[in-house]
Amino acid sequence: MPDIASVARHYTQGNLLDAIRAGVEHLGKSPDTVTVEDLAPVDEFHIGGRVATESLFENVGVTPDDHLLDVGCGLGGASRYVAKRYGCRVTGVDLTREYVETGSELCSWVGLADQIALEQGNAMELTCSDCVFDKAYMLHVGMNIADKQRLTAELYRVLKPGGILAIYDVMRVGDGDLMFPVPWASTESESAVSPPEEYRDALRAAGFEVTVARNRHDFAMDFFARLQAASSAEGPPPLGLHLLMGEARALKVKNMIANISRNLVAPVEIVSVKPW
Repeated sequence: MPDIASVARHYTQGNLLDAIRAGVEHLGKSPDTVTVEDLAPVDEFHIGGRVATESLFENVGVTPDDHLLDVGCGLGGASRYVAKRYGCRVTGVDLTREYVETGSELCSWVGLADQIALEQGNAMELTCSDCVFDKAYMLHVGMNIADKQRLTAELYRVLKPGGILAIYDVMRVGDGDLMFPVPWASTESESAVSPPEEYRDALRAAGFEVTVARNRHDFAMDFFARLQAASSAEGPPPLGLHLLMGEARALKVKNMIANISRNLVAPVEIVSVKPW
């Protein structure tokens, strides 16, 4: 079972902002000219990146008046996407201080600091009042949280009646031993990957009504095939997920592909609503 300290250590790199700044300069940009789209390859740390985020939000129905909660926001890439795309406000929460500090700086670079607030915190113990968010979402977060019932109960608490919770997580879809390290865990003890049924049971126990459940296995395999082809042809891009995965990034990606290919895990979308 992963603990808070080990999760934060797993994701901390120590020089992320400098690495991203160097990548931006390699693109011929600066903090004053870089865009949300330029940053997307590095700040959407989940299978499929920006394309997966766009797909998930097709089922959410965000409006400019909404206040969204980004659970496990990482560098805030999804926060910046939805804030720019829909004109809404976003609060992001993440355990990893480096992610929050780097992400806040990136929000300033692209002129979204007034719409987005990124905070270090624990999604299991949010400091906000009841019923404050219109929508909430988490992208590749639940694999580090063992107690799905406590998590979903807390998200139910902070959502307004009629609020929507959108989840895009890597989930267990078959039996067999997973290969480690993977992007979300260096060892099995750091991983809390669970089957879709456990998510659905936890959501229903909290009071949610599940409206969408979709296995994205084929999408994931296509994404990794294109990622490998691009890396083989040109080497790593100036901005990419390799900046977030450290020295073991090649092995993490290799193991992730193997685990999905063996149909042991797959990214799955689950969207639910808090009834009125």
